[in-house]
Amino acid sequence: MTAPAPTPRRPRLLLPALLTVLGAALLCGLGAWQLERMQLKHTYIERLETQAAGAPAPIPPSADWAKLDPAALDLTHVVATGSFIGDQVAGVRTTIASGPPGTRQLSGFGRWIFQGFRLEDGGVILINRGFVPEGRLGQIGPAAGPATVAGFLRAPEARNAFTPDDLPAIREFYTRDPAAIAGSLGLPPAPFYLEAAREGDGLTPPAGVDVRELIARIPDNHLQYALTWFGLALTLIGVFAAFVWQSRKGADTA
Repeated sequence: MTAPAPTPRRPRLLLPALLTVLGAALLCGLGAWQLERMQLKHTYIERLETQAAGAPAPIPPSADWAKLDPAALDLTHVVATGSFIGDQVAGVRTTIASGPPGTRQLSGFGRWIFQGFRLEDGGVILINRGFVPEGRLGQIGPAAGPATVAGFLRAPEARNAFTPDDLPAIREFYTRDPAAIAGSLGLPPAPFYLEAAREGDGLTPPAGVDVRELIARIPDNHLQYALTWFGLALTLIGVFAAFVWQSRKGADTA
């Protein structure tokens, strides 16, 4: 008597299904987080655009600096009246990318040139006078005498794991940190610095910043990242569906 053929065992799908649900939920959560960050970034950029577009106001009195939030003041349009001080400058290494076709600006390897500036109320602030290409550093010396400088208040620049160590002994830096730079120049620290606005054609060093160009370069890739995470979630679900279909097909034909 012939024994009956064994009934094909269907593959166990509980664990793969659970892992797929958890993985898809995690990926969708990351996508939603990127959309949230995109909204925050847009709000931040809009605030910067509003502050930068405002008429230049007098720089806040130095007596109030300790109570101010540098991050909230970032890119506030101000004008400072006083005098450049000292016979030394400090440089912050940087690289300026070339602009789009038809634009005229200094670019390449170079440094931001920082110098102390004494305000009329006695406060001392650093001014980033602008960008100088490496090959033209010898043309730039300290500014001297009274001046009125229009520009934008900037919060200190954050370091990351890849930022080289600063060299304060030779006044060479890799981040725009006003406290560290002021220390190398023998000046009291301020919670922010003043970024001088670009004047003229932007081709004469030191070239100040074009605030519209500065804001346009703020990274805003969150939508692409969100779509990537959502796409990965759909891919994971698709892989699981194909696995189930192949498993069922194999079981039915066994």
